[in-house]
Amino acid sequence: MKVLNLQCRHGHGFEGWFSSEDDYRSQHARGLVECPLCADTEVSKLPSAPRLNLSGAKDAPAEAKPVAAGSSGSMQALWLQALRHVIENTEDVGERFVEEARRMHYGESDARNIRGQATREETEALQEEGIEVMPLPLLPALKEPVQ
Repeated sequence: MKVLNLQCRHGHGFEGWFSSEDDYRSQHARGLVECPLCADTEVSKLPSAPRLNLSGAKDAPAEAKPVAAGSSGSMQALWLQALRHVIENTEDVGERFVEEARRMHYGESDARNIRGQATREETEALQEEGIEVMPLPLLPALKEPVQ
């Protein structure tokens, strides 16, 4: 198993696991390797140090170094954490979002946290009616369980 440090052209860093270097090259050439944050397929490998398994050698556990506030890694982690919270605490009503938001606003159905799809025009119309909505673009990978 080969674990590679990868980065998209927008600077999002992530790991990719491949059975071999040839497997990575093949998937990359076919556009199958994409950034989990922005779905960009223009991905490059970053240099990484090899991991050596020395039989019987044990190092003292290294202390975890905190990620500096404001760094790209911590911002990505906070953004993903917020998205996961929204996904876990809302009901996905899909294409019925606009209709359901109006029904809740006008008391025709019980108020609850929902998410779904709406066009920019539909979102603006809801906001003009005084219905609080917040556009939140979700990547397809984030709509499914994250491991």
